[in-house]
Amino acid sequence: MKFEALISLVLVFLSEHAGVYSAKFTFTNKCPNTVWPGTLTGGGGPQSLSTGFELASGASTSLTVQAPWSGRFWGRSHCSTDSSGKFKCSTGDCGSGQIPCNGAGASPPASLVELTLATNGGQDFYDVSLVDGFNLPIKLAPRGGSGDCKSTSCAANINTVCPAELSDKVSDGSVIGCKSACLALNQPQYCCTGAYGTPDTCPPTDFSKVFKKQCPQAYSYAYDDKSSTFTCFGGPNYEITFCP
Repeated sequence: MKFEALISLVLVFLSEHAGVYSAKFTFTNKCPNTVWPGTLTGGGGPQSLSTGFELASGASTSLTVQAPWSGRFWGRSHCSTDSSGKFKCSTGDCGSGQIPCNGAGASPPASLVELTLATNGGQDFYDVSLVDGFNLPIKLAPRGGSGDCKSTSCAANINTVCPAELSDKVSDGSVIGCKSACLALNQPQYCCTGAYGTPDTCPPTDFSKVFKKQCPQAYSYAYDDKSSTFTCFGGPNYEITFCP
């Protein structure tokens, strides 16, 4: 089951069994340069968190959200403000022209953390996804909770092994992102669309295997559920680390 479909099912259940609890997300930047995290609340819900902020190298900050909630986090890099005052990033940009993303998602390629939070100590679902490509190493770790509650990550720098067909480069030739094969090649066998629209007809490709080899816990393509979806009960808090 794709993560988006899973979110919808879980949110229906949560709406019928509502309680109140808050989860704290702590963001830490271990990259050598500044990262600008972005946040997006899914399902058309109100943007209950800060939708974007600056995080200097070595810095940490926290945000709190009330469950039930679903959404995603990512890091933007190589960002600057131009002479007209427009803020823009070379990777993960959300197109708002500002540091806050204001309800807009990341432009691929971008490494994503995706979560659906339960209430009353129920079951959270979470993953690291490279379905939209890779820009920065990232890790998600629950703190507290019960059950399996494993951390998941893409700690490798896939940009260093990105196939030429997928490479997102800047003017000096440096690779700053690795596109998904779907984005780069726009063919149904890579996008899991049309005749390739089921798990049985859309197996891993040579391109998705590059991502999977580097980051075995992360989603490498749309139907990579078995090894990439994680769960935790009991209302844990979460730590998100860039360049773990």
